[in-house]
Amino acid sequence: MAENDTVLSAARAWKGEPMAIATVISTWGSAPRPRGSHMLVHADGRFEGSVSGGCVENDILQAAAEVIAGAPFQVRNYGVADAAAWEVGLPCGGEIAVMVQPVSAAGFDPELFDRIADARDTGAALTVTTDLDTGHSDARPIETGQVFVNRYDPPRRLLIVGAVQIAQALAQLAAPLGIDIVVIDPRARFLTEERFPGVTLDDRWPDEAIAAYRPGPSTAVVTLSHDIKIDDPALIAALATDAAYVGALGSRKSHAARRERLAAAGVTAANIDRIDAPVGIDIGAIGPSEIALSIAAAMIGAFHDRR
Repeated sequence: MAENDTVLSAARAWKGEPMAIATVISTWGSAPRPRGSHMLVHADGRFEGSVSGGCVENDILQAAAEVIAGAPFQVRNYGVADAAAWEVGLPCGGEIAVMVQPVSAAGFDPELFDRIADARDTGAALTVTTDLDTGHSDARPIETGQVFVNRYDPPRRLLIVGAVQIAQALAQLAAPLGIDIVVIDPRARFLTEERFPGVTLDDRWPDEAIAAYRPGPSTAVVTLSHDIKIDDPALIAALATDAAYVGALGSRKSHAARRERLAAAGVTAANIDRIDAPVGIDIGAIGPSEIALSIAAAMIGAFHDRR
């Protein structure tokens, strides 16, 4: 799913007020925003989100105003070949189709925002189907006609095990990416708000904490403590889930020993192979900040299934 967290937040804040929602329903070439990207427009002109990164937003604002005023839903197509390419086209060379619906029972039902939020709060995904003939969206499958299907996944989460210096840098990198961050470490002297401002701190033993967070396809787990008493139980717990990414700090030599320990603990070879170790993309990283950057890149690649 495209990043729509700010749009969903705005929808709940503006609930009950006149709105329109624009959605990228198809792309070709160098499209600046992926399918499923939203832009929510309030009747007073405020908006949240993006469908093109700025190229066609002004035109979408006009379409949204028309829809809010009572016009039918619209599908608008944009591309570099448009007569007004530099005004309402895509100079980058891509093409997109954008659907603009009223936020109403006849279009994108306002209750869908609550259903999406409720599903995400429980770690579940919700799929919304839109009938492209009528412009009506529903959480139930639509069997006839042309449809557009958008999946709303739970928020991305990063569970960092080990409140070390690399963890501090990694938390600072992950936060602007819209990722919920939890730092897990039973060592109170390491796990302080001064060292990790604005981050959820969990002082339980890692296996207990990770089991409680129920990692899924939107969760990454990274062990950084370099203490086998902390890291190994965390990895065993993480590998028992379908977490999108599991990484572990350490050299190739230390990882070979880790593989033997995990195998002896009953972890299958296939699950052990899921561990990214030495953790992160090989960029020749030196120092905590560069190592954190390599980990963040590997994690994002895993979220996009490009590992």
